[in-house]
Parts: sequence; structure tokens; C-alpha cells
Amino acid sequence: MLTYYVLKKERFLLPHGLFLKSIKKNPLGQGVCFKYTLLMERNLTQGSIFKNILIFSLPYLLAYFLQTLYGMADLFIAGQFNGVEVISAVSIGSQVMHMLTVIIVGLAMGSTVLIGQSIGAKDNKKVSKLIANTIIIFIIFSLLITLILLFSVKGIVKLISTPPESVDETVKYLRICFAGIPFIVAYNVIASVYRGMGDSKSPMFFVGIACLLNIILDYIFMGKLGMKSSGAAIATVLAQTFSVFISLIAILKSKSQIKLSREDFKIDRGTIKDILKIGFPVACQDGFIQVSFIVITIIANLRGVNVAASVGIVEKIICFLFLIPSSMLSTISAIASQNIGAGQNERARKTLWLGTLIAFTIGLIFALAFQFISRPVISLFTRDSLVIGLGTQYLKAYIWDCVFAAIHFSLSGYFCAYGKSIYSFIHNTISILLVRIPGAYFASKFWPETLYPMGWAPALGSLLSVFICFFFYYRLTLQLKKNQA
Repeated sequence: MLTYYVLKKERFLLPHGLFLKSIKKNPLGQGVCFKYTLLMERNLTQGSIFKNILIFSLPYLLAYFLQTLYGMADLFIAGQFNGVEVISAVSIGSQVMHMLTVIIVGLAMGSTVLIGQSIGAKDNKKVSKLIANTIIIFIIFSLLITLILLFSVKGIVKLISTPPESVDETVKYLRICFAGIPFIVAYNVIASVYRGMGDSKSPMFFVGIACLLNIILDYIFMGKLGMKSSGAAIATVLAQTFSVFISLIAILKSKSQIKLSREDFKIDRGTIKDILKIGFPVACQDGFIQVSFIVITIIANLRGVNVAASVGIVEKIICFLFLIPSSMLSTISAIASQNIGAGQNERARKTLWLGTLIAFTIGLIFALAFQFISRPVISLFTRDSLVIGLGTQYLKAYIWDCVFAAIHFSLSGYFCAYGKSIYSFIHNTISILLVRIPGAYFASKFWPETLYPMGWAPALGSLLSVFICFFFYYRLTLQLKKNQA
């Protein structure tokens, strides 16, 4: 049970603006104590490793799927009621928002890992301090980033070389979404805390409700009301906001052994430094990856609106398929961090390789299947035959990225669990600068009539990341053996 102690006889406003409901006598004997619950923690240091991976990863995967469905639903419904200029606007705008979301998730990874390690070590006092300081960090972050982006929206649209036909709709979409950033941040912070405690089911439930609401509102705003990209953005923000309120209500009703006090909400530089030491490199890494996607989008945008729409649709499909390696990264990170905190390094290593095998197998199945089903899948998003043809070429090559990413994503989760998130930043930076961006650029120059060669750029970039990750894994293994000797 999470308890917030207040020494004055008055209601105390929580960080997210909620008043606490149940009141009981302060055990210290002064004033009153406002009592609320946080969440259930799960012990991931015992039992079958395979079972733990499934129990944790499946809700995580479904939550990621539902969150990705936000953008896919916007794009799908936009395509049913609007022309290519709105499809392109929603695609470009949602890609920018996806970039922002993964940066937030990456930054929150520091909290997830440290909370997991503390749970494994059964240090509830440290867990409380981590949760409180996480709230402080992200309140400041959300306010700053919202103001900066709202004033920069036109510059961002220009920077990414948005096709002229889609500029106005893209600006409208992003302006509305940027205004909803505090709620996007709030949801992802709450989810990171839950997952650090070993609970991946609750975030799945919250985002599931929001996704259903988003689809309903998309049909109302874009279909019935004809609001184009603005309708898609409003639907997304309202659904995310509703998700936050649902999650906060669940926090008040759930149970945990973790307690928060006013003392925990005092800024602790050491705690904040530890969170950012892990979270900042992951955020930079994820942000850099998204920048590479945006650069590729710019390259596509310069080739015309049909290529831009094709690339945008494929990026949405890839984001969906990448739920497997992404969820495995987070699963391995959460499970391994608890085991590391409990001193079970060998169990953490077994978690890594079993998770990698699962993700790799699924990625290989995807890669083979999409050699045959790419065209009908892309046809779900548009009726334009030229866009379908270009998108099919791009997807048949790009899909192999799912195979290689399964390996380096899993290793990245393992590195994060040991606080070595800088390794992930390094391998992604090298692959982006040496392969992904140059590969996409030169492919567009040498093969302007097709998108197939350009699709191989991200896949080959991931292959380079795999080799670099193996080097870092070998280095980390030697270091662990040396420490144990």
C-alpha cells in the first residue's frame, strides 16, 4: 500500500492534480494521513524463465500493439475519408509524435531499470525515492518540451521537407498533438513505474481503453465531421488523456507494499543522476533512430507525394512489426534488472538468450511471410495503385530489419539492465551514420525508379548493430567474471 503522509489537517494535492480519498490517523500521531495505493509488484527472480518472459512480454506486447494502433488507426481511417495529402500529413505528423514518444519511453527506462533492481534487492525505501524523483523529472520535462514544440511547429514541418500539398494539414495535426504532450508523458511515466515493479498488465489495460476510444473518435471526427488531420489529432489526444485518468484511478484502488512520504519528493541529485545515467543514453539512442527515420522520410518527401505516402504507410507497418523486438527489449530489461538486483547474474543471462531466440524466430517468420503478403497489406491503407506498388517494393526489403533488430534490441535490453545503456547508444549511432542514412540516400540516387534498394538500408544498419552488440556483450561478460573473481 502506497501511503502519502501529510502532517496538516487539510487535503493535499497530488502531483498529477488528484485529491486523496481515504483518511486515517497518522501513525506518527500528528495530524492525519492521506492513504492511497500504487500497484502490485511481481517477483521476476523466481520460477520458470520462459514463463516469466511470456507473462511479462505478452501484456507488454499487447500494450505496444495498442499504442501503435493509435497511429495506424489514424492513417487507416484518414485513407478511407481523405485524399493523399491528408494521408501524408497524418503519416508525417504521427511519425514526429512517435519519435517524441519513444524518447519519453527511453528516458523513463532509467526509472524502470532502477526500480526493478531495487525490487530485486527488496529495498522498498529506494523504490519510493525513485518513484518520487521520476515524477519530478517528468513534470519539468513535459512543461518545457510542450512550450518548445508549440512554438516550433512550423519550423519542424519545414525542416522535414513536408510535401507542399500536406503542409497545412501537418501543421494542424502537430499543433494539437503537441498541446497534449503532458498527458503522453504522464501515461508513459506511470507505465514505466508499473513495469519496473514487474506489472506489465495494467499498462496494457489502460492503453487498450484509450485505443478503442481513439478509433471511435477517429470515425466521428474524420468520418462524420470531416475534420481531416485535425480530427485525427484531437481523437488521439483525448484518448491519451482518458487513459491517464483511468490509470490514476487504478492507482488509487490497487495495493502495494511501497510507501511514499513527503520526504521522498525532495529532489535527490544522486537519484536523478542515476535515472538519467541510464535513461538519457536510451532516449538519445531512440531519438537518433527516429531522426534517421525522419531523414529517410525527407529523402522520400523530396521524391514526391506518392513516394512520401508509400514510405509513410510502410513505416507504420514496420512500427507495428517492431513491437516484437521492442517488447522483448523492455521485457529482458525488466526481468534481468530484478535478477541483477537479487545477485542472480546467470539467470539474467539466460533471460537474454531465451528472449532473443523468441524474438528472432518471430522476426524470421515475418520476413518470409511479407515476401508474399506485402501488397494486400499495403492495400488496406490506400486505394492508389502507384502508392501500393511503391510501398510493396519498399516493404519487401525493409522487413528483414525485423530479423536483425530482434538480436540487437534484446542485447540492448540486457545492457540497460546492467546500467550500460551507453552501449546501445553507441551501436545505434554507428549504424545510423554509416549505413542507414547514407544507404537510403545513395539508393534513392542510383535507383530512383524503385524503393526496393532503399528498403535494405535500415536492415543492413541493424546487421552492423548486431556485430557491435556481440563485441559489447563479450566485453561485459569479461567484466562480470572479473568482478566475481
